Amino acid sequence: MNTAGKIRGKLNREKTGAFLSEMRWLAGYSWKYRLRMVWYALCGLISTGLGLAGSVISKHIIDAVTGADSGGLVLAVAFYVFSQVTSIAMNAAGSRISAKISIDVEQEIRADVYDKVMNADWQAMTRFHSGDIITRVEGDVGTVSGTVLTWLPNLVTRLIQLAGAFFIIFRYDRMLAVLALLTAPISLLLSRVVLPRMKRYNEEMRQMNAEMMVFKEESFHNLESLKSLGLTRAYGEKFRSVQKKYRTMRLDYNAFTILTQALMSGAAMLVGLVCFIWGVYRLWSGAITYGTMTLFLQMASQLSSSFSVLAGMVPGMIQAATAAGRIIAVTELPEEKNEDREASEELLHENPDGMAVFMRGVTFRYAGGGTVFEQADLEARPGRIIGVIGPSGGGKTTLMRLLLGIVAPEKGELYAEGATTGGRLTVSASTRNLFSYVPQGNTMLTGTVAENLRVMDGKADEGRLIEVLRRAGAYDFVAAKPEGLDAKVRERGGGFSEGQIQRLAIARALLSDAPVLLLDEATSALDPETERLVLAGILGFDRTKTVIVTTHRPSVLGSCDAVYRIADGTIREIAREEAVRLMEGQEEK
Repeated sequence: MNTAGKIRGKLNREKTGAFLSEMRWLAGYSWKYRLRMVWYALCGLISTGLGLAGSVISKHIIDAVTGADSGGLVLAVAFYVFSQVTSIAMNAAGSRISAKISIDVEQEIRADVYDKVMNADWQAMTRFHSGDIITRVEGDVGTVSGTVLTWLPNLVTRLIQLAGAFFIIFRYDRMLAVLALLTAPISLLLSRVVLPRMKRYNEEMRQMNAEMMVFKEESFHNLESLKSLGLTRAYGEKFRSVQKKYRTMRLDYNAFTILTQALMSGAAMLVGLVCFIWGVYRLWSGAITYGTMTLFLQMASQLSSSFSVLAGMVPGMIQAATAAGRIIAVTELPEEKNEDREASEELLHENPDGMAVFMRGVTFRYAGGGTVFEQADLEARPGRIIGVIGPSGGGKTTLMRLLLGIVAPEKGELYAEGATTGGRLTVSASTRNLFSYVPQGNTMLTGTVAENLRVMDGKADEGRLIEVLRRAGAYDFVAAKPEGLDAKVRERGGGFSEGQIQRLAIARALLSDAPVLLLDEATSALDPETERLVLAGILGFDRTKTVIVTTHRPSVLGSCDAVYRIADGTIREIAREEAVRLMEGQEEK
């Protein structure tokens, strides 16, 4: 085999392996609902069986009416009516079961994917855009949930229908049975040709859907900025360009689908015509009755429709497998390390005097990026405010990510130490309960002030909410609202100023009652006096709290007990006066 042939063979094996893996994943969800699937399949089988029986009975009715066989007409009519009514009831029951399972499967898969996303390793997760994730959780899961239930029962039902129709025809005319089966090789041949292109089209369409979602999400999220920069017209034109690309792809796929369906329908029509001509000949020669002729036509139609449905299941399975592959890519992301969660809860419970945090010789770099820290050291103890300064992009936010266990050091030690027992635990996702965090930017959620605060403690009463609002310097402007704690926070903090939003975020962090408070530029929108009062209020609220604050403002340093500077990949403690001088000299940018 030449090199090109070997490569093609390897790619085909990989694609086949991926497809089988996707099908196994789908089968895993199907297995969970096997009992209800059995009921669904039984409804389909009963309906199919009654339909076949009704066709046979209709032959006897026609023969009785035309005088070929006048016996049992009343009984035949009664059974025919019974079979049709029962078939309708079975179809209705099957539809109800199908709806219930589809909804259950859809919700379960979405919940599973949501949990996987929320608990995935942060660095691994960054290769997906949030718009792409939404497309997978919504569109792809919807495709899968509609297939998990139906594919196996429908396969069984249609195979039974096909076999039943074939044997009924075979019972009366073997030659016609052979002619009716001509649809099978034609369908198989067409499937072999179209399946690879169909899978490629499905993959491209789903990727295009993701790109559309990403573009729309980013546009709406940054609408204020786009308006401010005068880019709304440019983005409108760009959106139409994306739509044009999407339209071209959809029309190409539509043309391919129409051609495929036309070929399949043409083949079925040709086979049906041959069967019809043969039946007419047999009727003309007196070999069969009018009833038998009618039965032949019905069974030939059922054979053709069964082949068409079975062939149509293939594109559906390809769509489901493609969607499953996109979901699997998310569910197989590595999870955060949470094996120390119980130990962290125990450390928190045993240390009412607070928690110290230590970095010793920490080295860290992002995947595919340069070194951020090399031999970095930091020490923060209860009852103290630690200021961290440094240039933009120098690593202040990365420091917060390390402390929160979102990323992990490559070398060195980073641990929390109980002030009461001296017990230590390496910082990871498990120790996140030891920290409360106020990030840069607006992190308020749509809802009321009370709802935003209670995100951290759902059981907090009104008195507790008022207490943290006072400590954060936020109570006065909240109380001034007619709705008070029930005042609405609109999307992206609408209804409040930037400084007010920062104070609400600090109040929310205080409500978590974690021993270590991290403030990432969290007072940047406050005037110096308010800033001083807020920082003083934090320690006044709880003298056991350890506070680490990153800042670009010299005024913050007046409230700090120690200052650390990030520069050239290191973190070192410097005198407060030196830090102020550096910041006022605009070295820190």
